[in-house]
Amino acid sequence: MKILLYTEGLKHIGKSGLGKALKHQMKALEENNIDYTLNPKEEYDIAHINFYGPKSYFLAKKTKKLGKKVVYHAHSTEEDFRNSFIFSNTFAPLFKKWLIKCYKLGDYIVTPTPYSKKILQTYGLKNPIAAISNGIELSFFEKNVPAGKMFRETYGYKNSDKVIVGIGLYIKRKGILDFVELAKRLPEYKFIWFGSSPLYASPKEIRKAIKKNHLPNLKFPGYVEPNMIKAALSGADLYLFPTFEETEGIPALEALAAKQNLLIRDIPVFSPWLKDGVHCYKAKNVDEFEEKIKKILTGKLPSLVEEGYKVAQKRSIKNTGKSLIEVYKKVLEK
Repeated sequence: MKILLYTEGLKHIGKSGLGKALKHQMKALEENNIDYTLNPKEEYDIAHINFYGPKSYFLAKKTKKLGKKVVYHAHSTEEDFRNSFIFSNTFAPLFKKWLIKCYKLGDYIVTPTPYSKKILQTYGLKNPIAAISNGIELSFFEKNVPAGKMFRETYGYKNSDKVIVGIGLYIKRKGILDFVELAKRLPEYKFIWFGSSPLYASPKEIRKAIKKNHLPNLKFPGYVEPNMIKAALSGADLYLFPTFEETEGIPALEALAAKQNLLIRDIPVFSPWLKDGVHCYKAKNVDEFEEKIKKILTGKLPSLVEEGYKVAQKRSIKNTGKSLIEVYKKVLEK
């Protein structure tokens, strides 16, 4: 069994969650001794397609004509396309129709969570769908005290500073405006947001929040390499994930793997696998975020990092690989 792992436009989306998902798939297959290629010109038995662009669509069509199998990975839905870039809401219905056209080509559909599986089922898709986590590389994100110190030195934080990290593109859906508002409300804490995307494609309010940021306790360093994300998660005091919509939310898994305090928005994608007050803390709005941040950072709410780490362990890359192999076997047996 040889798998083609295909992600169209990797140069452009390699720094996004999709890029991370592909790297996780490669690692997952390696850890389970499954042969794979990234080159569609090589021989393969199953095309595992990760994107919804025209090249991906036509590769899936070609694969089917050759009598081979297609596993379509549904990383995206109409719901997480909304509130992303300028005009994204206008084009969302058309985007949904295109996604359905692509996903229908899969002999099997894989999606990261039970929540995203439920969404896809409302699209009228008849294909079998498996909910399989994108996985997390536990050893890479293991808490590293020296790296955490390096992070603080790099960005000028003292040992006594309480540092709150955010990660994501410059899009409304990621909750970046709430992150900025919380920095305004909580000047006693330091806030830093890693990640970027073209500002010209962002709504005016996002551009203004970033370009005209004069808050002394808020930094936007832009995109950084994974080693710095790991260092930040080791050296910060809290990972704040105020996203409004995800199909999984890989940064949440990274924080759990690093045994970092995690505060997320209370949205359906995180249920039931992340429980409020057990694995992490949840908040519904800015006021609740403000209240929980204060309680977490002053010790009024207990640390949940050990229970959170157990969630990351269940979603290790090796376990993700085992689940993918089960899907591949089912597809080949059909």
